[in-house]
Amino acid sequence: MLSRSALSRSAALCTALVTLLSIPAALAQTPLAPVVEAEETVYRFESANNGAGPMWCSGSTCLVRVADRLFASGLETIPGAAPLNNCRWLLFERTAEGWQLRHRDESGRTREPCPLVGLAGGQLVLSANPTLTGPNDAAGPAQPQLLRWQLPDIAAAPETVLPQWQGTPPFTEHSYRTLAADGPRGELILLQNAGYTHAEWALRDADGHWPAQGQLKWPWGAEYDQPQPIRVCYPNVMLRDRAVHFCGVSDIVEPYQRWRDYKKELTGRDWDYDFRRLFYTWSDDITTGKFAPWVEIASRDKTCGWIGPADLWLADDGRVHILWTERAVDPRLRDKFFPDVQQSQSLNYAIVAQGEVVHRQTLVEAREGGANEVVSAARFHVAPAGRLCVFYYVTGSDAEGHALAQNRLVELLPGGTVGATVHVPLATAMSSFFTATVRGGSPASEVLELLGTRAGAGNAIHYARIRLW
Repeated sequence: MLSRSALSRSAALCTALVTLLSIPAALAQTPLAPVVEAEETVYRFESANNGAGPMWCSGSTCLVRVADRLFASGLETIPGAAPLNNCRWLLFERTAEGWQLRHRDESGRTREPCPLVGLAGGQLVLSANPTLTGPNDAAGPAQPQLLRWQLPDIAAAPETVLPQWQGTPPFTEHSYRTLAADGPRGELILLQNAGYTHAEWALRDADGHWPAQGQLKWPWGAEYDQPQPIRVCYPNVMLRDRAVHFCGVSDIVEPYQRWRDYKKELTGRDWDYDFRRLFYTWSDDITTGKFAPWVEIASRDKTCGWIGPADLWLADDGRVHILWTERAVDPRLRDKFFPDVQQSQSLNYAIVAQGEVVHRQTLVEAREGGANEVVSAARFHVAPAGRLCVFYYVTGSDAEGHALAQNRLVELLPGGTVGATVHVPLATAMSSFFTATVRGGSPASEVLELLGTRAGAGNAIHYARIRLW
C-alpha cells in the first residue's frame, strides 16, 4: 500500500501533467496583455503600534490557493490590549458572495501577521506565534505553532501542530519567521530567528513527521568596527524536492560608530538598523542539515545605502532568480559623509547558479538628472510553460514629468533578455502586496492574484485578480 506522501506525489504529478497538456502551445509566445478581473476590499484594520503590521511578513505570503479555493490570513488589533502582543490572526476565504471570515483566533495574542501555505491533498496551514506572556507584559517568550485545516471542511477547528525543533530555542514575539512549501510534495519548512546569531528551522513531511531540523548560522561581519554576526531578515525562501534556497537582507544595529553617532544626533535613538547587504545561501538537501557558504549578492554598505529583498524563484534548470530593490545612499547622511555620491534607486535582478552570479541586470532605475521612476515593491509571478514575470509598483514621474503611481508587468525571457513593459490598469495601484506564489504552495497560473495595500487607501487590505493574457 502506498504511503500518504506517495499518494500525494502521484496525485500532484497527474495534476501537473493534465495542466501542461491543457496549455495552448501559443501561450508561450503570447505577449503580456493584462486584464483586471477583480478589485476587492478584504478587511480593514487599526494600527497596533507594535512595530509590525499586516504586511510585515513580506518574505512569506498571506494569500494561497488550495484545491481551487482561495484563502487569505489577516491581522486584527485587539481592543484594549497593550503592545507588543496586541493582535490576533484572521482567516478569510473568497467565495461567490465575497470574502468571508472563516476563523478568528479567540484565545491567543501575537505581534506579527501569520503566513499561509497550501499543500497537496487539500491541506491549508497557517503559521502562528502566540505569546506566552501575561497581558501586561510588553515582550517575552512565544510558542510557534502550525494550524492545519483539511479541506473541504474549512468550518472545523484546525489541528494545532507544534514544530519539532533542535533543542528548546528561546523564541519571542519578534519571530522574523518564514513559512515556505513544496506544495506538490506536501512538505513545508518553517524558519524562525533566535536572537542575533541564527535562525532555527524545521522540515515537516507529507506524513506529518519532522524528519530534519537545525540551525542556519548568520554570516560573519569581520569588517565592522566590532566584528559580529550579520542577522539576516525578511528572507524569500523556496523549498523544492528538499532543496532550500534562502535570500534576505542584513538587519543589525548600525555597525559603524561614526554613522551611528550621527544618526543618534538626528533621531535621538541609540539604534538604527542597516538593511543594506543582500545575502544568499542554499542547501541541496535540507535533511543533511548543511547549507553552502553565504554569498553576498549585492551591497550598499560602503555608502550607507539600503536594500530590500523582493523575491526568489528556483527554475527547473536549477538556476535561482533573485529580485531586489536598492538605494545608493541614506539621504540623511549624504551631505555630511557622501556629498559626491549620486543618488539612485533601482529594481535589480540576478541569476545565480551554484552560488555564482551568472547574470545581473537593473530593470528600472531612478537617477539624479535622469529618469525618476522609483520601484518600491516587486514580486515574481510564475506562469505555465515556464514563463517568469515581474509585477511591481512604481512612483515618481515619467519622462514628460507626469506623476506616477502605477503597477507594471514585465516578462523575463530566456538568455537574460527582458520583454516589453506593460501598464496594469488597476483602478487604484497596489503599493505593497503578497501574491499567491508557488513558494507558498499555490500553482503556477495565467492569473496573478494579489493581497495588499493600495496607494493612499488607508488601513485596508485589498485583493486584485489579473489575467496576464
